[in-house]
Amino acid sequence: MKTFQYFQPTEIRFGRGRLAELGSVTARFGRRALLVSVREEPCFRGLFTRAKARLVKAGLAVARFDEVIPNPTTDVVTRWARAARRFRADVVVAIGGGSTMDTAKAIAVEATHPGSAWDYLFFRDTQPTAKTLPVVAITTTSGTGSHVTQVAVVTNPAEKNKSALYHPLLYPRAALVDPELMMTLPAKVTAATGFDVFAHAFESYIHPGGSPFTDMMALEALRLVARFLPAAVKNGKDLDAREGMAWADTLAGLCIANAGVTLPHGIGMAIGGLYPHVAHGEALAVVYPAILEYTYRVAPEKFAAVGRILDPRLEGQKGVRAAEGASEAIKRFIKRIGMGLRLRDLKVPKAELEALARQYLVLPDFKNHPRLATLADVKAILDRSH
Repeated sequence: MKTFQYFQPTEIRFGRGRLAELGSVTARFGRRALLVSVREEPCFRGLFTRAKARLVKAGLAVARFDEVIPNPTTDVVTRWARAARRFRADVVVAIGGGSTMDTAKAIAVEATHPGSAWDYLFFRDTQPTAKTLPVVAITTTSGTGSHVTQVAVVTNPAEKNKSALYHPLLYPRAALVDPELMMTLPAKVTAATGFDVFAHAFESYIHPGGSPFTDMMALEALRLVARFLPAAVKNGKDLDAREGMAWADTLAGLCIANAGVTLPHGIGMAIGGLYPHVAHGEALAVVYPAILEYTYRVAPEKFAAVGRILDPRLEGQKGVRAAEGASEAIKRFIKRIGMGLRLRDLKVPKAELEALARQYLVLPDFKNHPRLATLADVKAILDRSH
């Protein structure tokens, strides 16, 4: 068996109704909480007000930050890191999707360290210290897995660059995963975030840094996505489907925290950095078909295993033929959930594909792909995806 190690410090509280425990869980980490979320929109039906009430009932002083935006920027993080310092926050509570958790983690660093969160990106010499504020995460989407990872993704609008902080101190201390909080999520967001779950599980499975442990979780996450994502997109009130996707999201997050992601995420991050209006799941779905075609021949056994989950007709097929069938099955699944997109649909100009291709080098994800992509390869992938 392959030698491996596995690390996960986050306390996971999974199940229906777990929001009720927010106050008692958070009180273990401090008495002054910065509550981070998007604005209170109709689809959340008072969720953030209820969360704040739970914290107050547990005796915490609460400051509310409700200006989270998709693809969170360094400007937003800096503004609220300063607010956290003025408030003297000693714990950050993130309730929302991946952008909310990324923002909360970045605030937890910047509020307690010199400079900005951008100064603590994964490749910098200076990294976060034990001064980093603890984070409690409550996820309202089944998508990024950020409630169980050590990553915070931020965008620097001045540089038109999207990158990440990556450090064990960014793991949330506790994560409440309550499927009841996801039932009002719109179908489009359900599909986009749900495909991110698929991508996390799939890419960690083909990642050279994977292990028997992460492979086991990745395959289970893929089985859950195949079963429950179409149902959740079709009917957001299907609590069983929401629960299945919440568990898939958590499993896939545990996978990427210990294995990682590959080429699609590197390109997807580049798209998000240059075109902030594009949701992360959309950025992944748009390039996946071309990347699958580029890759399946060099990882036939892994592709085949995934393909059999999506298409039982591939059972018994082997080698490159099975891998090609898997590639086609994944492409059909992407269309089934309404994510059959082209770059032109996302308003990415064809004239800018060369610059976009160069941007993929910013993150090291491409180095983990089963087939190492050159700049020319990525340009060709983007051309086929336009």
